[in-house]
Amino acid sequence: MVVHNLQEAVPLPEGLAETASRAVARALELEGYGGATEVSLVFVDDERIRELNRDYRGVDRATDVLAFPMHEEEPGSAPGEGPVLLLGDIVISLPTAVRQAEACGHGLPYEVAHLAVHGALHLLGYDHDSPGNEQTMRAKEEDVLTKLNLGR
Repeated sequence: MVVHNLQEAVPLPEGLAETASRAVARALELEGYGGATEVSLVFVDDERIRELNRDYRGVDRATDVLAFPMHEEEPGSAPGEGPVLLLGDIVISLPTAVRQAEACGHGLPYEVAHLAVHGALHLLGYDHDSPGNEQTMRAKEEDVLTKLNLGR
């Protein structure tokens, strides 16, 4: 796991990158992906995530998390062959995560872990484009977050 903090709007709390990395690793592990995977986790500000959302999804507004897979996967499919499987990038707006944590009444580590897991599941091909898919994705997120025991 490679973590980059490319924003200055919010000081990166000590241990937050590690919490997010653990969340992604746990999500991958529960989906059958071992240690031979590579994911990049990037913290950005609202302006940068808005640019990415506009340029890659055609949605001209900030969002909380974006995932950029390196390949197309079917949800729940077996890991690919090779020494290291490059899954892709997870981009999180840290200022948005702070606002969402405050609005929901839980800590920033929980919010960032949730966003990181959400992004990891997108990298693995999961989506929330229908009620059934959304239910599946939410259940997987809750399973990972419960196993991380972060509390809310």
